[in-house]
Parts: sequence; structure tokens; C-alpha cells
Amino acid sequence: MTIALICVPEEWDDNGSLLFEEFCALIRTPQRTVRERRRCGRGPTWHRFNVNGAGTVAELRRFLRGGR
Repeated sequence: MTIALICVPEEWDDNGSLLFEEFCALIRTPQRTVRERRRCGRGPTWHRFNVNGAGTVAELRRFLRGGR
């Protein structure tokens, strides 16, 4: 079995915004699963942006390192 690593490009600014849908696509996880993990306190931090959820690239990096 091959495990594909999820990498955030180095050139992405930590302060850059990332929509919830983009985050889920990057980590290859269904939105429903990410929402449930967040509800249980194991997911990333998100903020409301218009009608969508949005987070930062820094939060994505923290989440991938296992900081949450």
C-alpha cells in the first residue's frame, strides 16, 4: 500500500485564506468528516467568510503537523 503525503507548497503565505472546500480537497477528506472532527475538538479552526468557512494556510500547516 502506498501512502501519499499531503504537502502545502512552501510559496503559500501563512496568512493566505483557504476555503473549507479547498481544505477538504487538499487533505482528501469528505467535508462531513472534517465538520464532525471539528465539532469534537479535533479539527482545524475556521471562521465565517460570507456564507463559507475559511481558515488560513498556517492553520492548514498546523493541522497537518498534528498540532490539533
